Amino acid sequence: MELKRKIIHFDMDYFYAQVEERDNPALKNLPVGIGGGKRGVLCTSNYVARKYGVKSAMPTFMALNKCPDLVLVRPNFQKYKDASAKIFEVFHEFTDKVEGLSLDEAYLDVTECSKHNNSATLIAKEIKQKIFERTGLTGSAGVSYNKLLAKISSDLNKPNGLFTLGPHGHDEVIKSFPVTKIWGVGAKTAKKMKSLGIVSFGDLQTFSKLELEEHFGSFGPSLYLYSRGIDFREVKTERERKSLSVENTFFEDIDDYQRLEGYLEKVVEEMTARLERHKDRAFKTIYVKLKHSDFTQTTIEEPYESLDIEKFKNLFRRRFNERRAPLRLIGAGVKFHSDARFSKQLILPCCG
Repeated sequence: MELKRKIIHFDMDYFYAQVEERDNPALKNLPVGIGGGKRGVLCTSNYVARKYGVKSAMPTFMALNKCPDLVLVRPNFQKYKDASAKIFEVFHEFTDKVEGLSLDEAYLDVTECSKHNNSATLIAKEIKQKIFERTGLTGSAGVSYNKLLAKISSDLNKPNGLFTLGPHGHDEVIKSFPVTKIWGVGAKTAKKMKSLGIVSFGDLQTFSKLELEEHFGSFGPSLYLYSRGIDFREVKTERERKSLSVENTFFEDIDDYQRLEGYLEKVVEEMTARLERHKDRAFKTIYVKLKHSDFTQTTIEEPYESLDIEKFKNLFRRRFNERRAPLRLIGAGVKFHSDARFSKQLILPCCG
């Protein structure tokens, strides 16, 4: 019988805001948003603020309308990078198969980890404990036999939760999961699914693979498998990364030039923070990605010279001026040289 993989999806709880609460306990019971400037956007918010409807990627002015007492804290990515480094050190004490998704989120393949008699649940529990001891921060873990179900599980018992979904007896459980939990199902696809009466995994299971392919193209066969808890994607280590990017999907479509540049500054700042963990890689190009309100998207890139924000702004202006239409997403990224001869120690600009 094929050995079932043991996958942990780990996601820190409201990471940036939690770091700020740790360093300033007076914030603990106040509504906190990480961001700044009325033209800006929130990176995240704590759970107190979320009770008012304040969410990540929400424009600051809208967040203040929902919660006038919201405490705005300017992001300090150096602190978040430092905390992230300690978190990933813990991950690598249990397995080399770590796929970092962001500063505070990762997949771990612990199939071959011998600790706790290879109990993935007990391994996840110890990871949570070690992270708290070393950083004072909590996170939530999902344990399952593939990436899809591990990620869903990590969200079932937040904050500071741990949920295990094993390979046996899960068929009825997953039928109730909303389709929006499936990787790749965004607002547009979810809307189309709803028009077809598809809201849950169970609803998807009533469609044949051919029917799903007719409705959703090449994504159809994957939806057929995902709805049945089948996911063959492997945990990929950082050594396999060919690029790194950060994107921000807006709460509403935006065509204001200054606001868009403000969002771009934030994604470049976060991207630079994440690149700290890839200092041994050389950059090949930098690029900016735009997605319009009609879901058409475009990218523009140029050879890497520096990570100067003005370089990214110039790319944005060149492409946006070609079509001055509202945007629903803006992103920035770099592509790495795959040839090891280009590898070198990189000096990153300061964030802030």
